[in-house]
This record gives sequence, C-alpha cells and structure tokens, in this order.
Amino acid sequence: MKIAIPLAEGKLTMHFGHCASFALVDVDDQTKKILGREDIPAPPHEPGLLPPWLAERGAKMIIAGGMGQRAQELFALEGIRVVVGAPSETPEKLITDYLAGTLVVGANVCDH
Repeated sequence: MKIAIPLAEGKLTMHFGHCASFALVDVDDQTKKILGREDIPAPPHEPGLLPPWLAERGAKMIIAGGMGQRAQELFALEGIRVVVGAPSETPEKLITDYLAGTLVVGANVCDH
C-alpha cells in the first residue's frame, strides 16, 4: 500500500492543497513495516488536480492535517482513503503510529 503525506519542511503540513511536496511511502500492511519512501514536488495548486495526480502515482491513502469536504469526496472517487486531523510529524512517525493503531487524530483543521 502507498500512503501520501503532504509536506512542508519535512513534516506534515496542515494546508494540504498548498504543500511543497508529498512523501509517498510504501508500506506492507501485513507486517506493519515501511518498505520505502519517495518525496516528490507537489504540482501547482489547482482545484481537483491532486486526487487523480496522486492516484496515478499509486496512492491508496492520505494522512492529512486538514482537508475540505469536497476534496475528501474527490479522493474517495479515486479510491483513496483519507485520514484527517493528524499532527505535524514526520512521515515515518505518522505511518508507524497509524500501522500500530496509535495515531491520534484531532479536528479537521480545514473548513472549506
């Protein structure tokens, strides 16, 4: 499974649509291990672009700080699961916690 995390300065950014890059992390959800990571620059901000763009790169899940409801719906249409309310941590910490069932999420910090 490939998990996408929007980054700014190496950690999850709260502003999903305006991130500088994405960490695309391959995980084995059976063994709960991180298999690899690739950081790629985000495309220019354009409404509706990210769901198909990340789907083309194999993302099956996104861990985000905040994301608007419409964006979440567009990701669902691409078959990508969205987890919102995650803290600003490194991708490895977020994914390790998620795989262990200990990722604590708060409120969705995006209201549009």
